[in-house]
Amino acid sequence: MNNSYKQNQIFRSLKSLSGPFPPFDVHLLPERPGELFLGWFEMAIEKGVKEPHAMTLSTVDADGCPDARVLILKNVVDDMFFFASSSESRKGEQLQRNPQAALTFYWPILGRQIRLRGTVEDMGEKAGAADFRQRSVEARAVALTGNQSRELVREEELEHSIAVQRERINHDPEMIAPNWGLYAMNVREAEFWQGDTQRKHTRVQYYLHDGQWKHRRLWP
Repeated sequence: MNNSYKQNQIFRSLKSLSGPFPPFDVHLLPERPGELFLGWFEMAIEKGVKEPHAMTLSTVDADGCPDARVLILKNVVDDMFFFASSSESRKGEQLQRNPQAALTFYWPILGRQIRLRGTVEDMGEKAGAADFRQRSVEARAVALTGNQSRELVREEELEHSIAVQRERINHDPEMIAPNWGLYAMNVREAEFWQGDTQRKHTRVQYYLHDGQWKHRRLWP
């Protein structure tokens, strides 16, 4: 038995979508995707989903290649989904070049996935500053090092830089990272996916038509 076969057997033995899962009544859908998201989000909190606000942000680079990372949802207002980042980070630079992006949520214990597509915009200097000041001291200190996504050669450099920034914050608690931004995705398409143990998944897609939200069922 070769290693490739053993590896395949390991993957095959792992369980997925074992349930039980909550029902998804497609006859009681709100008009807007933001409303449905918040309803699902509240259930995720009630059911003990760990970090339900963790989401995957997907962007594209200058060569058109996709890039993805997990970050934290900050707020939802109507159909705008908010998150924060340095404008000098890889995702910040990619969004400045191409604001088209996608967000993905997955909550395994509920068997639920949410996929969002839309255009991202920077909410401006004041909004970015307000978000930055709400972050923990450690998070602010790391952001103030200003080296996100750059090569780290020695651990000592990281620790020293964070210590220096932490001291700066102690002397000036209101200071902000000059390139910190609060971003909002304006959703133009959303899919709500409820997994099924027999793979007869329930999928509902919201889409804009002439400026109005419509929704439809999709095949599993």
